[in-house]
Amino acid sequence: MTSEEPEGRHAQLSALETAFVGDGLHMREAEWGEMRVGFEAYAADFDDAALLAGLPNDRCQCPHWGYLLSGRMTVRYADREDVVTGGEAYYMAPDHTIAVDAGTVLVEFSPRDEYRRTAEVAIRNATEMEEGRSEAATEGRDGTTSEDGNETASEGGSEAA
Repeated sequence: MTSEEPEGRHAQLSALETAFVGDGLHMREAEWGEMRVGFEAYAADFDDAALLAGLPNDRCQCPHWGYLLSGRMTVRYADREDVVTGGEAYYMAPDHTIAVDAGTVLVEFSPRDEYRRTAEVAIRNATEMEEGRSEAATEGRDGTTSEDGNETASEGGSEAA
């Protein structure tokens, strides 16, 4: 991330450091003073609910201010949903989750420390989910082959065609 400096800052969005690329999301960000600035582009639908497990109420506790350049984002609170569409500025209060449509692009500002705490949990959950997918993909494969050359499953499994 860009180093913290007390004076004002500005940058082209393309100059922000790439923080994450994958699962249809390209995220760039920087830390300026006590704020985190992010630029996020979603090529696929995205729902952050599973990533927030373990936070209070299993929801993001960090406030966010931003502008949706294009697309649509649904912000879910315990008692309501707010829909933000391209061309709108927004404020997300703590205790929310989001669902973002493919094609959404946004610029967002968040308090640095609250964002870091949320990101730590989300990264841990994403890692565990990825490890679970990897284990599921290889589960039941023991590398044995039948006489006809087809791979077979271990004890009690069926022969692969």
